[in-house]
Amino acid sequence: MPLNLGISLVMMGLGLFRFGVNRAAYQTLTRETGFRWAQMDRVGRKPALQFLGPDAAVITLEGVIYPHFKGGLRQVELMAAMAGLGQPMMLVDGLGWVWSRWVIESVTEKKSFFLGDGAPRKIEFSMTLKAYGGDLL
Repeated sequence: MPLNLGISLVMMGLGLFRFGVNRAAYQTLTRETGFRWAQMDRVGRKPALQFLGPDAAVITLEGVIYPHFKGGLRQVELMAAMAGLGQPMMLVDGLGWVWSRWVIESVTEKKSFFLGDGAPRKIEFSMTLKAYGGDLL
């Protein structure tokens, strides 16, 4: 028989917001790593490319919230409010890895399976994060 210690597992923390089983849990995490190349036009020849370095990484988190089960109806609103502050936030995963500072670029919300009072029984969300960079004081 499993031991229930009342521990709430955190999948990832972004600033003060926590993703986890008992709240907004993401089902997919997609990380995109890009690289910047500048095109240099040349007379009589094809253009040459010059490597400028890595681009800012992008993470997309997609998940589902069942608000009447855990966490409540306003979790996605809190994500959007955090984005509206315009501040980079520390990103730390549940294994303790510090991913440095990230900003919220966008938050998408889709509500479905409504109750008679209009409250959704299912909320799907997507959040896009972008690495802030290393020059924050």
